[in-house]
Amino acid sequence: MSPEGWARRVAAAVERWDADIVVAEVNNGGAMVGSVLKAAEVGVRVHLVSASRGKAARAEPIALRFETGRAFFAGSFPQLEDELAALTAGGGYDGPGKSPDRADAMVWAMTELSETRNGIPRVRML
Repeated sequence: MSPEGWARRVAAAVERWDADIVVAEVNNGGAMVGSVLKAAEVGVRVHLVSASRGKAARAEPIALRFETGRAFFAGSFPQLEDELAALTAGGGYDGPGKSPDRADAMVWAMTELSETRNGIPRVRML
């Protein structure tokens, strides 16, 4: 998909979900993501994040939230759940496809929503 094509998809998702932020990983072209979204006038803040640890290591704090009942899925997400289950304790991925993109996106989103710079959660159970 062209940069303009995925920018339109991001803009449509922002509108559909009334989002106020887009989180993009800079390791694989994320800096370009910020520029393209700005040029496309998506109209939301773009938070660029850098993956300094492996996917499984980044997922551990989020997995703990699920294991302790502080997070849960509101609905069924079988493809995401398959990817999450295939993240191994040794830090690898033993699942379908080359990369657990859904799992990685969910971990970045949960991290953005649940922690501030000082580690105090911003999202609480209603």
